[in-house]
Formats: sequence, structure tokens, C-alpha cells
Amino acid sequence: MTSQNRNVPGPDQIRRAPKVLLHDHLDGGLRPGTVVELAAAQGYEGLPETEADRLGRWFREAADSGSLERYLETFAHTCAVMQSRDALFRVAAECAEDLAEDGVVYAEVRYAPEQHLTAGLTLEEVVEAVNDGFREGERRAREAGHRIRVGALLTAMRHAARALEIAELANRYRDRGVVGFDIAGAEAGYPPTRHLDAFEYLKRENNHFTIHAGEAFGLPSIWQALQWCGADRLGHGVRIIDDITTADDGGVTLGRLASYVRDKRVPLEMCPTSNLQTGAAASYAEHPIGLLRKLHFRVTVNTDNRLMSGTSMSGEFERLVDTFGYTLDDMQWFTVNAMKSAFIPFDERLAMINDVVKPGYAELKSEWLFRQTAVTSGSSASSG
Repeated sequence: MTSQNRNVPGPDQIRRAPKVLLHDHLDGGLRPGTVVELAAAQGYEGLPETEADRLGRWFREAADSGSLERYLETFAHTCAVMQSRDALFRVAAECAEDLAEDGVVYAEVRYAPEQHLTAGLTLEEVVEAVNDGFREGERRAREAGHRIRVGALLTAMRHAARALEIAELANRYRDRGVVGFDIAGAEAGYPPTRHLDAFEYLKRENNHFTIHAGEAFGLPSIWQALQWCGADRLGHGVRIIDDITTADDGGVTLGRLASYVRDKRVPLEMCPTSNLQTGAAASYAEHPIGLLRKLHFRVTVNTDNRLMSGTSMSGEFERLVDTFGYTLDDMQWFTVNAMKSAFIPFDERLAMINDVVKPGYAELKSEWLFRQTAVTSGSSASSG
């Protein structure tokens, strides 16, 4: 439940709060200006707009369709300009910079190496370019006074047949910047069990993976991802709400799958704004995150695609604060959930929680306490 202390943060505190991001697509987070410049440099003439602000609006409007399939079409343009080492390096570096500027201290950013091969790069060259870009972005962030650590998740496309190859790639680079594996793309007609060989391989190698499930498709997708494939986390997972019944008197009953997800502390990588765009939720107020937080599921807050959704981690939290009245305690709860669920070693997760996340929120809460004291003292002085 939310804290009794109504330390509701404003936009500045939300931006400065340490945040942890587990579900962010590299090709969904480019700066509009970078897309324009890369397209011009590479001779790509397919952009619907060539002025940065107008292009940014186009991406948001095109994604705001209520259809996951239509949402995914926007990626043709970003992937088209991410086909060289220099382009991948630049996009990755800017991603780390932008996240750090927004107060993100740890991020796992995913991308599909198989979508960046049209200009002749190998899978290995793609991974190395992105990893080098993340390291450069971390360095630039430090110079700007921010701290961030970025890990890569290698994604296989559900409609393709390269999942095992990408899983093996993720395993080869697991100690060199890659922290896990994912599958993405349209869920309907492409169940995760089509890639069972990849997941069995990763389990044998003691490696981590998440699966997009329960976004555009319902409970069967979640059940397969967990019980057939063995996913460590669920990408989105919003349709778990279909296994929860709320009675007229407010009582809540969990079905067997929802109970399993909560009991096993399966992390849910929820992306509220994106879920509204793809029709997985009707509004922020009706988004399952509100009830799932009350029921203490392992919920995390994420951006999904910052360009298409016109969002950021701060933006996501601002909307949740406005909608549900969440406090700094709630923000910390979501953030600790995410850090607990990250794919880096336990001792490193624990250090991030104890040395970065909790002290950061403690400082913000102390600001609220002193501000409240000043207001109270001022009122007492004026009444005297």
C-alpha cells in the first residue's frame, strides 16, 4: 500500500530520483534529430518528415494507434538508419547519456542484432558497436555529473528463426556487456514456444532471459513464457489482470496463474504509456499497475520506446504520481523491485540498492521533511 506520509514528489524530485529501467528498446529511443542526421548521411530517403520536431511528432502519432502491429511499423525507420558501426555507436552512446540525464542509474537496453545487418555488419560487429557506445555514453554521463550503468539485452524476433543463434551470441558476450536475452515482436500467432530450443539452451548455460508476454495477447502467452520456456521476467505482463477478479465489495480473488506470478515474485516489466498506445490498457487510471501494486506483485516501471511514446522514466513516474498519488516511498518500492530483478550478479544489485537507490531516496525524503518543517514554522511564526 502507499505510504501514509504524503511525500508526493514534484517533477524536479522525480527527475532527480534514482531510477532503474529494465525494458527499453534501443531502436525505440533515438533522438529525432539523430534520425534525421543519420538518414541524410546514409542516403535514406524514407523518412516521413525531415525536420526533427515534426519527425518526433510523427513517431508519437503513428504509434498512438491502439494496435501493437501498427506500433511496430514505426521501427522500420529507426532500424534503417542503424546499419553502420558509427550509427550504432552513436545511438547507444546517446541512449546512455539521455537516460543518465533523466536520473536513471541502471538500465538494461534491448535490441535485435539481426535487424542491423543490411549494410554488411556481422552479428558480432553489431554487439561490439553497441557495447562500445554504451561505455562511451557512461563516460560522457560521468563527465556531466551523472552516474549510470547500462547492460545490453540481445533480442530475437518472434517471427524469425534465429532465436538460438542470438541466444548463443548473448551467451558469448555475457561477460562483455550483455546481461541477457529477450524475444520481441507481435505476439499473436508467434508463441514463445516456437523458440523453445533457445530457452532450453540458455537454461543449460545458466543465463538470464525475459520474454515479451501478456501485452497484446492474453494469459496463454504468459503461461507459456513461464511454464514452458522458464522466463526470469515478463516483458509487460499486463494481461495477468485477466486472472484477477474484483468483486462489487472490493474483494479480490487471484486465479492460479496470477497467484503463481505473485508468489514466485515474477518481475513484470510494465510500460504504462506504451500499453495505452497499443491498446493493452484504456487509460492510466485503468492500467493494471494500480491494482498490481496494491496486491504487491513484483511490478516495475519502464519506458519501452521513448521516441514512439514521447516519454522518459521521469515522464512515466509523473503520470503515475498524478494518477495514483504515489509518493517517494512508492517510487522507491518500484525502483528497488527493478534493481532486485536486474540480470547482474546479486552482490552488485545489493550494492546498487544500498549505496545508490536508498540513499538517493532518503535525501529526497529529507528535503520534503525540511520543507514541511519550514512551512509549519512559518505558519507558527505568522500566527504568533
